[in-house]
Amino acid sequence: MQRLMCKGKIHRAVVTEADLNYVGSITIDALLMKAADIRPYEIVQVTSLRNATRWKTYALPAAEGSGKICLNGPPAHLFQPGDLIIILSMGLYEDADIDQLRPTVVFVDENNQITRTVSYPLDGA
Repeated sequence: MQRLMCKGKIHRAVVTEADLNYVGSITIDALLMKAADIRPYEIVQVTSLRNATRWKTYALPAAEGSGKICLNGPPAHLFQPGDLIIILSMGLYEDADIDQLRPTVVFVDENNQITRTVSYPLDGA
């Protein structure tokens, strides 16, 4: 059996831009993507702490260290600059591989700069 598991997230990032006239996606500082194990064009879920909106789209890298978090296309109606969001990356895992999974949480400051990263064992310890 395969299970859809959280493999990483960027916690409480600040939306810096919303561009309705772009074809779609979320643009994320490449350093944040690397820290959360998000690859270019990988599907991610974006959740707003302001209004509980959830959106799935693909991730594109912005310049490293830029702090950029830009919702492109239709989600520009739902997410605005200044909103706090959670960006979640997921993966399908076989039961036999789940015990080795250590989801990583990337914590950021108000400028979307990494303050710390924590990898959690599945047993919660």
